[in-house]
Amino acid sequence: MLITISTTARPATDLGFLLHKHPDRVQEFGQSYGVARVFYPEADEERCTAALMLDVDPVRLVRSRGRSTPDYALGQYVNDRPYAASSLLAVALGDVFRTARAGRCAARPELAARPIPLEITLPALPCRGGPEAARRFFEPLGWTVEAGTVPLDERFPRWGDSRYVRLTLRGELRLADALNQLYVLLPVLDDSKHYWIASDEVDKLIRAGESWLAAHPDRSLITRRYLGRRRALERAAFARLAELGDDVAEALEPPVEEDPADPAARDDPGAPGTSDAAGEETAPDAPSRRPLNVLRRETVIGVLEELGARTVIDLGCGSGQLVGALLERPAFTRVAGTDVSTQALAVAARRLRLDRMPERSRERLELFQGALTYTDDRFAGYDAAVLMEVVEHVDPSRLDALEHVVFGAARPRHVIVTTPNAEYNVRYEFLDGMRHPDHRFEWTRAEFRAWALGAGERNGYRAEFRPVGEDDPEAGPPTQLAVFTRVDETVREGE
Repeated sequence: MLITISTTARPATDLGFLLHKHPDRVQEFGQSYGVARVFYPEADEERCTAALMLDVDPVRLVRSRGRSTPDYALGQYVNDRPYAASSLLAVALGDVFRTARAGRCAARPELAARPIPLEITLPALPCRGGPEAARRFFEPLGWTVEAGTVPLDERFPRWGDSRYVRLTLRGELRLADALNQLYVLLPVLDDSKHYWIASDEVDKLIRAGESWLAAHPDRSLITRRYLGRRRALERAAFARLAELGDDVAEALEPPVEEDPADPAARDDPGAPGTSDAAGEETAPDAPSRRPLNVLRRETVIGVLEELGARTVIDLGCGSGQLVGALLERPAFTRVAGTDVSTQALAVAARRLRLDRMPERSRERLELFQGALTYTDDRFAGYDAAVLMEVVEHVDPSRLDALEHVVFGAARPRHVIVTTPNAEYNVRYEFLDGMRHPDHRFEWTRAEFRAWALGAGERNGYRAEFRPVGEDDPEAGPPTQLAVFTRVDETVREGE
């Protein structure tokens, strides 16, 4: 089982720094089912290639899988796992290149942060859907895809093609993004995993797909395959994801249905669920209500319209869902989005299709990188600023800096802030801890109210509060929202 990663970014041997593997050595990494080896078939300043070869022991694989294997008895020992790229290779790739996947490189930080020319080759990849499926999943990510079927036996053409493809990907991407895409899409293309799919698979998917999954046109199909079409797992996953402000969460909200033409879109026989007239499986208790992500965005837009705001800046815009919704409304004559993450801004640019955006819309839009804890003149001059699910990602010790930047320096007429209501977390059966691993805190209603009233009083704003989502009589609403209005603006309106 083999994958090669090549680059021509001079000096090409810097690939060793990015992968944290020295080109002059063969390194071995033990796996529960075999041994992974990293070596460099070529390494010079013009071109460098790193190879990850996974030597699978079929007996150890069976022992590691226990009774969870659905294969027939002999199939557990005689299969393609030692030879074809699969979830086994994805796990090894995730383990061996863990630091590279995180985008960390102390020796070459500038190289880790920028796209480089890459060529990735998989000689034998089990691919449900054939070459077209490989193109369908990889081309939207910026890859040039070369995929060809592998015949069952070249000596007997009449036997036809196998389920395997030889895949070559070429493009300019950050190495970390490329590795995370492979980590997710290898088992998705195989449409199988060698291990039990547990609830932590959702966390793995979100972490690996953070910079690209939300904008992928086939995100639903990718998610469904990655999670093994397990209805109970999907319900548990969406219960945890429904509250996230991240666009990834919204992109993965149910229903997550595969192409109805694909017979494998249905669960295994006997699984709970019903089939409609088109033969498409639906969960027996699929939610009919709109996701909270959508309600939150619609509520924010409704407040902006109510306030009569015409120029709006989204502070912490992520991948641009609110920005895109504002651009669809001509009443908003100037829209800006800013985020500390350049990756998020790149996703926003793709989502908004800046290269194909009509000129009138493009003239109303500005996207730029910025940190909310540092004064920035570009934040000023807007009727309203929105911080939607942002403050909880800021360290408590930096909240005073954020307050000064937004309320003290930028001083828009209005500020809209939304944040999770920590008291509502008890209503999420599968939630253990805070709603997102990057949250630094989550406020109760009393804590949010105290912060908002204090920030308003210190900076000359009046604050009012509104619920977003169903207002539980005991726990309150899932999302809490505050509308800040400058006191001088309030006085002027009352004259």
